Amino acid sequence: MKITRKDVENVALLSRLEFSEAELVKSTEQLNAFLDYADVLTQVNVEGVEPTAHVLPLRNVLRPDEVKPSLARELALTNAPSQENGYFKVPKIMEG
Repeated sequence: MKITRKDVENVALLSRLEFSEAELVKSTEQLNAFLDYADVLTQVNVEGVEPTAHVLPLRNVLRPDEVKPSLARELALTNAPSQENGYFKVPKIMEG
């Protein structure tokens, strides 16, 4: 399947893009080169190759969920620009 100049012009119109004459020619050539390469990839023998989502085996690396001492509230609030009743006080951002 070949991409024509008219195809590129149509996509540019739908995308609200303005291309110069040189950009239209270049884009048409680049898109066709991409499709040619995709055709080459369809010829690769993948028999016996299991589909994967990633080239490396991945697994979640999670630490154990353990209770540990945390920062004291008073220490956490020492540099707060504003605090109230032991909490950070921030400006209201939603009307309600």
